[in-house]
Amino acid sequence: MIINSVNIKNFRNIADLSFTADNGVNVIYGENAQGKTNILEAIWLFTGCKSFRGAKDIELIKFDEEFAKINLDFSDNLREKKSQIIISDKKKNASLNGVSLRSTAELIGSFYAVIFSPVHLSLIKDGPSARRRFLDTALCQLKPSYAEHLAGFKKALIQRNALLKDIHLNSQLYDILDTWDDQLARYSAAVIKERLNYISLLSDYSKIIYSGISENKEIFSVSYSRNEIINENFSVKDIYLNELEKIKEARKEDIIAKTTTIGPHRDDLEILINNVSARSFGSQGQQRSCALALKLGESEIIKKITGETPVALLDDVMSELDEKRQDYVLNHINDRQVFLTCCDPSQVLRLCGGKSFLVKEGEII
Repeated sequence: MIINSVNIKNFRNIADLSFTADNGVNVIYGENAQGKTNILEAIWLFTGCKSFRGAKDIELIKFDEEFAKINLDFSDNLREKKSQIIISDKKKNASLNGVSLRSTAELIGSFYAVIFSPVHLSLIKDGPSARRRFLDTALCQLKPSYAEHLAGFKKALIQRNALLKDIHLNSQLYDILDTWDDQLARYSAAVIKERLNYISLLSDYSKIIYSGISENKEIFSVSYSRNEIINENFSVKDIYLNELEKIKEARKEDIIAKTTTIGPHRDDLEILINNVSARSFGSQGQQRSCALALKLGESEIIKKITGETPVALLDDVMSELDEKRQDYVLNHINDRQVFLTCCDPSQVLRLCGGKSFLVKEGEII
C-alpha cells in the first residue's frame, strides 16, 4: 500500500494543503499546534474508521467553513486508486474511483494503515480495558465474524447482568439464567479463540520488532492473561465447555455481586520487558517502544492476512526515545511507507532517505 499524493481542504486548521509522498519515510515536522497530526488524521479516515483522536465529524471542519474535503491517491498491489471524503455538518460522504459509497465505512478493506499516537501509550500505562479495546478494534477490522461474536457476547453479558440484579426477587429466573449462561459461554468461546490466535501472531511479530528497536538488548513478550491456563491450541468447543463450567461455578458469587465475573470482559494482555511488567517497571522510552512494537506487529498481521502492507502513521513517536531508538524509526522501518511527525528539526537531519515536510500554520513550507 503506497500513498502517492494527498490534498486536504478546510480540515481542522488546514485551509489548502497538497503534497506528493515518498514511497519510504515521510517526516512531517514543525512546532506544536501547526497541523502535523491533522495530516495523519486526514489520511487515517480513508481506512473507514473514525478519528483516532475521538473527534466528532463537525470538529474536523475548519472554523467558518461549511465542509472539509480530502483527496487521497494511492496504490495497492493491483492498481492505482483515487478516493475522496467530504465532511459537512450533516454527514460524511466518500467515493472510491469516482463511485459514491453509502458511508465511509465502505472504505474498509480498500486502504490499510496503522496509527501510533501518544493516546496509544494507554496500551501500556492504563488498565486492561485499553488493551482489550486494542484487540477488539484490530480483530473487528480484519474479521467481520469477530465483530458479530463480540456483539453477541456483549448482548448476552448485558442480559445476564440484568438478570443477576433481579434474581433474588424471583426464583423462577434461575431457569432463564441457565439459558444466558449457555449463550454467554458460546460467544465467549468464539471471542477468546480469535483473541488467542491473534495474540499468537502478535507476539511473534512484535518481539522481532522490539528487538530491532532495542538493538537486541531487551526481550519483549506479550501474552493473553486470564484466570486459567489456556492457549491457541484449545478448540472453540473446549473453550466453550471450560467457560460454561467456570460461569456455573461462579454463579453464587455473581448473584451476590450482581454482575458477571467470568468472561473475556475480564481478560488482559500481559506485556513484559526482560520478564518484568512494562507497565510497572518500564521507562518512558521503553513503554513507548512497547506500544510502537505492538502497532507495527498489528501491521504485520494485516499484511499476512490481506497481502497488503499497511501505511504506518506515527504521530509524535520520537519523543522520549533515545538516539538509537530514533534511528531505528527513521531509517530501519524500510519495508513499508511511513509518515511520522516530530517537533525537533535536528531529527530530520538523521533521515537517510525519503522526504521531509515543514508544516507551519496548516501549510507546508
